[in-house]
Amino acid sequence: MRNLPTLFAGAAFAVAVLTGCTETDAPGSAASPRATPAPTHYPLPARPVRPGETPITSAPVDDGDTRFQVIGLQKGLEGFFGSHAEWKAKGQYVVVRIVAENPGRTNSRFDAKRQRLIAADGKTYGIDRFAQAIKRQPDTLPLGAGVRIEMDLWFDIPEGTKVSAIKLFGDPPLGVVGETRGVQVTLP
Repeated sequence: MRNLPTLFAGAAFAVAVLTGCTETDAPGSAASPRATPAPTHYPLPARPVRPGETPITSAPVDDGDTRFQVIGLQKGLEGFFGSHAEWKAKGQYVVVRIVAENPGRTNSRFDAKRQRLIAADGKTYGIDRFAQAIKRQPDTLPLGAGVRIEMDLWFDIPEGTKVSAIKLFGDPPLGVVGETRGVQVTLP
């Protein structure tokens, strides 16, 4: 019968060779192969801020089946040029640039007419539908599942009025009757 320690050493050597185990492959060593983590964000290129616009870095907020993020603000505009018209404000134009996203699996609907600009004195203002039309911004549009869009909301408010926030309204989840309550985002 063979020597038991020699048999044990031979078996240990065979296991080490067959598994390819080395010191550098030990867990936690620098040479350990690691799975590359999957990316979690699309590498979208940065775009320049438009002339006269203040970039806003608010966190995304959800209302119903819609996620919103405010990304830009223009205040105190006396008028503007559209693709086919020049138009003066009755007071002053305030333009809020938003991203609207449907993170869900069903269609939802965005309605610009529901969005409200909130003044420092608490008064609220709806969009100026004529300015929206001249600037080719949508009144309503479907947001398909996973769709993300950017747009401007044009408000004509009294001159000298200070804005404090915008209240954004999404579409209620599928099967829910009624309207959402809206979510407020503070503006500088």
